Amino acid sequence: MTMLLLRRTVQTAVRTKHCRSFSASQTHLNERKGLVLGVFEKEGEEGGIHLTEAAAGFDQNLSGKLSELLKISGPTLKKGKSRIFYGIHKDFPCVAVVGLGKTSAGVCGSENWDTNKENIRQAVSAGCQSLQDLEVKHVEVDGCGDAQSAAEGAALGLFQYDQLKSKKKTKVTTQLHRSADSVGWQKGVVYAEGQNLARLLMEAPANHITPTAFANTIEEKLAPHAERVTINKRSQAWIEEQQMGAFLSVSRGSEEPPVFLELHYNGSPDSTQAPLLLVGKGITFDSGGISLKPSPSMDAMRADMGGAATVCASIVTAAALKLPINIIGLAPLCENMPSGKATKPGDVVTARNGKTIQVGGPNRNTRVMCAMDVALGSAATGVFTNSDWLWEQLHKASVVTGDRVWRMPLFQHYTRQVTDSQLADLNNIGKYSRSGGACTAAAFLREFVTAPHWAHLDIAGVMSNKDEVPYLRKGMSGRPTRTLVEFAAGLAHNG
Repeated sequence: MTMLLLRRTVQTAVRTKHCRSFSASQTHLNERKGLVLGVFEKEGEEGGIHLTEAAAGFDQNLSGKLSELLKISGPTLKKGKSRIFYGIHKDFPCVAVVGLGKTSAGVCGSENWDTNKENIRQAVSAGCQSLQDLEVKHVEVDGCGDAQSAAEGAALGLFQYDQLKSKKKTKVTTQLHRSADSVGWQKGVVYAEGQNLARLLMEAPANHITPTAFANTIEEKLAPHAERVTINKRSQAWIEEQQMGAFLSVSRGSEEPPVFLELHYNGSPDSTQAPLLLVGKGITFDSGGISLKPSPSMDAMRADMGGAATVCASIVTAAALKLPINIIGLAPLCENMPSGKATKPGDVVTARNGKTIQVGGPNRNTRVMCAMDVALGSAATGVFTNSDWLWEQLHKASVVTGDRVWRMPLFQHYTRQVTDSQLADLNNIGKYSRSGGACTAAAFLREFVTAPHWAHLDIAGVMSNKDEVPYLRKGMSGRPTRTLVEFAAGLAHNG
């Protein structure tokens, strides 16, 4: 699962197991209004806590009752954990207090992220999810000193793909509690909604998100920004006219027609500004073709369009933020299915640039568009790039978002493996099969790039989430959408 990115020159009233509220009217409980407040671990004091500004104000209004309850209700709240108090405030029948870790947390060189931001996302997510489990319908959230991170934690943590279930999770609305940073909060909401859009597209079953349905969904999401966005949904006839033989070789086994989705976001006041070009692989279902993938995990291949999902979601987000930058997004959308028309091992196809490709195996023939292989597990997105400048910008963005990237090698060693082909200019798999597969995939893609600064992002390892990212529920992750948006925002504001 990958995505291309090129550049031309974001014992009390505590609910632990069983507990009782000490004063709550039935009316208040029925209103189901909740509050999430943060507490830090006090430096150098075992068991000590430090309330956030909002939590301290809330505690003062209650004449210190919140502090007292925190002391007697159990051990100090650990990072990312929540504790719920009932009936302590007339406006909030349920109050979730969450642990934010140490106040000294910041950018961590060894972890390559801002620990404070990650702690806030994790804690706020835990608090919101706890209140959602209680069927609380509206939650006010402490900004915890970083309203954007708090908003991201809330919106990402509350997302659940249950569109096709009869019994759905309680829909929770959120708002910022007692903070002047409404701009940061709203920015965080938009960033998170972008990632949630990618999650929705990736999680939906393949019979619901076909190439045509994918393109229509993105068109609908971009409709409010029509004055800045141009959308072209190219048909199979256009694809054939453009002689995109590699793309067509992947789609030919399916009954679903391919779509080449082209998005132009014109956000810069300078219409001559060179655009940022994002290309995302859009295989809406990858069966492996006639060389079928293993059946136990094949259902996950509905998300093999994760590159296209993150690219398109990033552009939707950039448009919502009105970023002053020009972006072009390209998403070749199709299915890879077995049939009598499907591409066979050893077939040779011709790409749009005239290069011929020998298909080493249909179960990996989607590499003729973008590669898929696992390089780093779920810790980070692998980045292959020819540009130190581009790498630095991507890495800087990932530190802010907590959705990390890691630079991978792009040696000629790997290029020789894909250019040594018996029948064509290129092989779509390396000479030594799976050995260094992610690296040979990047080397293969390099053969089609002419831009001076370019990067290939391998997102196979971050496609889904079990429990690795605490503020994302189990399922498709939508990563690294926020990092792409933050990267684009950095280019927009800093050039």
